[in-house]
Amino acid sequence: MIACQPMPPQNGCGNRTGSLAAMFHLIRTDSESRARLGRLMTSRGPVDTPAFMPVGTQATVKALDPRELREMGAKVILGNSYHLAIRPGLDVIRAAGGLHAFMGWTDPILTDSGGFQVFSLAKIRKVHMHGVEFRSHVDGALLFLGPREAMEIQRVLGSDIAMVFDECPAHNAPPKEQRLAVERTIRWAHECREQPRAPGQLVFGIVQGGADAQLREQCARAVVALDFDGYAIGGVSVGEPEPLMFAAIEATVPFLPENKVRYAMGLGTPAQIVELVARGVDLFDCVLPTRVARNGTAFTSKGTFAIKGGACKTQFGPIEDGCTCFACRHFSRAYIRHLLNVNEILGLRLVSIHNTHFYLQLMRDIRAHLAAGTFSSFRRDFVANYVPTRLVLESRADPRSTRKPSPNIPKPLRQVDLHRGCEKWPEPDPTDQADQADQTDHAGTAPEDRIT
Repeated sequence: MIACQPMPPQNGCGNRTGSLAAMFHLIRTDSESRARLGRLMTSRGPVDTPAFMPVGTQATVKALDPRELREMGAKVILGNSYHLAIRPGLDVIRAAGGLHAFMGWTDPILTDSGGFQVFSLAKIRKVHMHGVEFRSHVDGALLFLGPREAMEIQRVLGSDIAMVFDECPAHNAPPKEQRLAVERTIRWAHECREQPRAPGQLVFGIVQGGADAQLREQCARAVVALDFDGYAIGGVSVGEPEPLMFAAIEATVPFLPENKVRYAMGLGTPAQIVELVARGVDLFDCVLPTRVARNGTAFTSKGTFAIKGGACKTQFGPIEDGCTCFACRHFSRAYIRHLLNVNEILGLRLVSIHNTHFYLQLMRDIRAHLAAGTFSSFRRDFVANYVPTRLVLESRADPRSTRKPSPNIPKPLRQVDLHRGCEKWPEPDPTDQADQADQTDHAGTAPEDRIT
């Protein structure tokens, strides 16, 4: 069985970080919503919020290198403790001098504790009182992950922000299972709080509770009482329809402190992010920008469209007019379509560059409008013009639906012909943040081709 070996503390007991005690500065609150402009202080520099964190599950953001991410303006990226503990393993990362040195990234990193794999690897794990026993998705080796092990992995990785170990049940889990998951999450949060940290490492608590408002309040109050450096809203983007996802966020945010950063885990589409900012969320992560890019799907301010489609064959303009990303400044839709259709790696890289830049630019626009006091009008216009996928539209029409929509559902009208919704999602990549087992997309549905 694989397990982390205890190591001498580097920063004493993990319940405070000294000079970073005032790590979140609330600069401005929107007058017409809960939206907040702020700054999160980390040992490797500030992160202006609201912010999007590109997902680098395996110590890399897929198809992108650190230089490109820095040029796009990415300030913090995400890694996954479960995957990195398996490959390349902690001995390798320790010998390299930590995760930052290993992957050549000098800015902040947030690491997931592995709690999401309690959900995503449901078929190869067993939940116990003190942690979770996994069968490795790589070679079947036995791996035990609990609060102590998860925090030790993150200490060795040396991430700037570590997440507590939690249990993330399916959104449609029975009430008893949801209640037990909340109880374990609270108990494990207590244990995580007392574990050694890497120097300067922040630790965020996680709130679970599914769609049950009372459980959300109970969990939030208990976790907030432990005085973590920030708080995440977990148990979203696990198959629930969009209305239930928003309801879970709304049931949690009022019980989170104003002076701590708030993080919605695993979300979401551009329009969802705008709406979640309006509900008081500060940090986001999502694999969508690079995952759908590998299938030739591009994000724009009016929705998604498939560059591989025949309509782009002689379109010699950029992916989106006005976009300042490297792909849009130098290449046409026609050329990128050609690359994708002949399976050239450059094609998926260019779409990945565009999509990631789009998400990061969206956050810059949100921050600018919050600073100017015009977020309300920006929110209204962006959401009105952004055409959702059919999956999102069906989940709005029937909140109980978690299935792929019937082909008989008419396609929504588009602002322009090329802005068709992403009707065929890409094949899952087993090394993405939420691989394996019955996955769901960040729109709150469960398509045949997984998204999370």
